[in-house]
Amino acid sequence: MIIRLDKYLADMKAGTRSEVKELIRKKHVRVNDDIVTRPELKINTDSDCVYVDGIKTGYNEFEYYMLNKPAGVISATDDNTCKTVIDLIKSNRKDIFPVGRLDKDTEGLLIITNDGAMAHNLLSPKKHVDKTYYAKVKGNIGNDIIEKFMNGFKVDNELTALPARLEVLDYNKEDNYSEVYVTVHEGKFHQIKRMFAAVDSEVLFLKRVTFGPLSLDKSLKQGEYRPLNDEEISALKKTDKY
Repeated sequence: MIIRLDKYLADMKAGTRSEVKELIRKKHVRVNDDIVTRPELKINTDSDCVYVDGIKTGYNEFEYYMLNKPAGVISATDDNTCKTVIDLIKSNRKDIFPVGRLDKDTEGLLIITNDGAMAHNLLSPKKHVDKTYYAKVKGNIGNDIIEKFMNGFKVDNELTALPARLEVLDYNKEDNYSEVYVTVHEGKFHQIKRMFAAVDSEVLFLKRVTFGPLSLDKSLKQGEYRPLNDEEISALKKTDKY
């Protein structure tokens, strides 16, 4: 890929765009065997070697993060009134975005990347990528509801849900709510909330715990994130297996 030298260094967190321009002008940067002083110099990320103060700087075209989204933050790249999930990620990249969305009051696993092709595959209805949520829902969830979810059903005039897996973990008789796992491979607007509302229940708490082959890292506190490792990235790119 052909890219400006200052963008290359900013993308690789050598500094802000203005800081790396200053590094270049002060002769701290070498491309291959030559010290360069022009920030606008075009380089080839596949063949050129870039050094800052003698230290080689490799280039990664894409970034991938796992975020434990907290409630109250919206799944968007920017917003005039609310904090977004991108505001939580410290990256010099301006092109990262959330893969899909979680409702403002929903917590849990969200993938952040700038890999549009991978995001498209993960969200494509044809891929049937499973997403599992932990939920607290009003009432005692019986086998009739589990079977209804399993068979798929008409939720409302706009949504007919495909078959989903519903597992009841526990029932709190005193407070009249059930703890469940529900797995879907769609991503319709407020889908899980609408599905439970259609069976005379109500979602009291919702947290996504898996997305395809990934499970939420239990060491991540709300609002924390980490880069995906090579194995996780490879697994996400093999969505045709899920």
